[in-house]
Amino acid sequence: MSGSERKILIIVENLPVPFDTRVWQEATTLAKNGYTVSVICPKGKNYNADEETLEGVHIFRHDLPEAKSGAFAYLQEYTTALREEKRLAGRVYKEIGFDVIHGCNPPDDIYMVAKKFRRFGVRYVFDHHDICPELYEAKFGRASGPFYASQLFWERQTYRHCTFAFVTNESYKKIAIERGGMPPERVIVLRSGPKLERMQIREADESLKNGRRFMVGYLGVIGKQEGVDYLLKAARIIREQGDDVQWGIVGGGPYLETARRHAEEMGLSDCVTFTGRAPDDEMLAYLNTADVCVNSDEYNAMNDKSTMNKVMEYMALGKPIVQFDLTEGRFSAQEASLYAKRNDAADMADKILTLLKDPDLRARMGTFGRERVVNELSWEHTSKALLEGYEKFYTGAFDGKKF
Repeated sequence: MSGSERKILIIVENLPVPFDTRVWQEATTLAKNGYTVSVICPKGKNYNADEETLEGVHIFRHDLPEAKSGAFAYLQEYTTALREEKRLAGRVYKEIGFDVIHGCNPPDDIYMVAKKFRRFGVRYVFDHHDICPELYEAKFGRASGPFYASQLFWERQTYRHCTFAFVTNESYKKIAIERGGMPPERVIVLRSGPKLERMQIREADESLKNGRRFMVGYLGVIGKQEGVDYLLKAARIIREQGDDVQWGIVGGGPYLETARRHAEEMGLSDCVTFTGRAPDDEMLAYLNTADVCVNSDEYNAMNDKSTMNKVMEYMALGKPIVQFDLTEGRFSAQEASLYAKRNDAADMADKILTLLKDPDLRARMGTFGRERVVNELSWEHTSKALLEGYEKFYTGAFDGKKF
């Protein structure tokens, strides 16, 4: 079967496309390689058209209930999303067609859409973005009880129903094999490497430092488990030792206003800039100006096993990094980062100051990180796993059935 006859439907529930970077990179890479690609996703983040075609990818969006917290709100969201995904999948199958449903979690229920089409020969491929049991533990502080057990159940069911799986790193692969019961040869590590054409190195914008000598940068979601409070505590410690550092925190999220309030309460309002969600030009201005970049994700079972895109994005821009000592964070950055004691803001502050005082060390670490991304971790390299996985699928390597 030629590429043009290979048809894939990608379903993602928690973010719209093209806002979801990993999904969009997957979709456009497949489309550029001759696949017919459709995507079902929610509306949001200024992507509210019911349907459109971008870069050869057919996108179908649906509404979701207003975001709220609590078990009932999550149940309402998942129920609505599942209903809309089934409805739109039926339409896509009639109008465009697909051989595969490529489901991107969370949550781990998208295989239920694929079951409806299995009698037509459609197979399910799981794209494991987040380990939901550990995510539940990180959010609610416990790895027990009926809700936690339900996360394990849905994860097992997802792996039971998929033909093969893409996972973001070796930690997730181990979970797929040991907890999901997947044969190792059906689990493919597909890392979310940055696109170098997006992460462009530019001249620093010194005006962003507000007259200070240094800038420390952060990029990412502003959520409680992202550990922004550790970053603010480190900023306060450094502030007490001098007043020569500006902090640029780029990103939006549910914890943004709380973080702003905490910064004000700590007396940091004049040296901490929260941009909120920012377009690429503003994001690149801040990160290219930063002398050091920080990944403040706290140590927990979720973050320890997860690959954070921001780490590799910092590396793509040649920036030295400070982060807590997390398994996958260390694998990604290696010598491009200093590693603070887990969840220790004082040690994080110490590591940041070490870098700010040593321009030669900053340069060596930045060069190492940039070269690691260019030579190993950019999407140009990591996306080969996506194409190789689907080539195996369509030529029958997984179960002998050729499409």
